[in-house]
Amino acid sequence: MFLHVDVRNGLAVYDQIVRQVKFAVADGALRSGDLVPSVRELARELAINPNTVARAYRQLQDDGILETVRGTGLSIAAAARRQCQAERTKLIRVRLRLVLEEALHSGLETDDIEGLMKEELAAARRNKHK
Repeated sequence: MFLHVDVRNGLAVYDQIVRQVKFAVADGALRSGDLVPSVRELARELAINPNTVARAYRQLQDDGILETVRGTGLSIAAAARRQCQAERTKLIRVRLRLVLEEALHSGLETDDIEGLMKEELAAARRNKHK
């Protein structure tokens, strides 16, 4: 799989896995019916404790993103994409709002904030295509 964890980013490793799986589902990189790696496989690939992967998978099951396929493992649930897209939008909206509130409280003018956002969006697009 294409996950990456960073133990220094302040977010729990299991939560990083949950978010990345949800974002991959929202983006269509993981589709309904796709099998996810076993707990041991993913733990080995990410060089982390299998209990951490198991916790992430349990959370994804509780959230309705993963479902058990008898005798096979875990797969992406049928309705997961729509749910993940909504969650992704909500998460990004909250994070953007916090940044915008901080910018306003710091004394920046609306035009300056809009200019910064356009510049950073352009930079993010360039970095995405590298």
